[in-house]
Amino acid sequence: MSAGDRPVPAGPRPLDLRRLTGARVALGEAGGGMPTSAQQRFLLDHARAREAVWTEVDWPEVRARLGDGGLATVDVASRVGDRAEYLRRPDLGRRLSEDGRARLAAEPTGADVALVIADGLSATAVTLNAAPLALRIAAAAAERGWRLAPIALAHQARVALGDEVGAALGARAVVLLVGERPGLSAADSLGVYITHAPAPGTPDSRRNCISNVREGGLPVETAAAQVADLLARMFEQGRSGVELRRDAATLLPSG
Repeated sequence: MSAGDRPVPAGPRPLDLRRLTGARVALGEAGGGMPTSAQQRFLLDHARAREAVWTEVDWPEVRARLGDGGLATVDVASRVGDRAEYLRRPDLGRRLSEDGRARLAAEPTGADVALVIADGLSATAVTLNAAPLALRIAAAAAERGWRLAPIALAHQARVALGDEVGAALGARAVVLLVGERPGLSAADSLGVYITHAPAPGTPDSRRNCISNVREGGLPVETAAAQVADLLARMFEQGRSGVELRRDAATLLPSG
């Protein structure tokens, strides 16, 4: 057998990155472009992302699921007039409407936690994931003896709207669940922003964030445990954001 006829030793099999991530990797090639299947997936993912941004949250479904869990709700809105203005004017999405302020003024104050569900940039994320996460956070709060304000369902809302809601309710901390900006690998990702002593004008550096809560991302039960852990630290230390110390224990539940 000549050297050229000798069998080549088997090396390690190439890693199939597509089995490890939902990101758009290893799409393949066809001629000068992508394979037809990859192009079709791109168009489908793009359509899902647009749908997540432009459609309305199924608020009756969210409200019903919270009500079934014994949680009261109050509807509020930002100063945005419609979805197009919401995308053009982030500043208006950060401020409560006068009607929303009046509705909150009729609610009891002094709760430990104000929970806000905001549509943000993904109605899909909120419709699918907000109620299950809110119910688990409420259960965790009850276990620790924390008083929970009526859940604010915030329409056309940005993250900073939670500060105004929390301040209006006189809450020690605000937890805002919001639809994250959809990407081409996930249009249903929910974000969580937690702030101690919320007040209008609170800088982003005073918030703590948990991201990518969804099926295929961070599980709801894990996110709820992280929220409870962060709140406990905030109440103990009297601060949040970059000043919050998190070196005493891990955020992830043990076991």
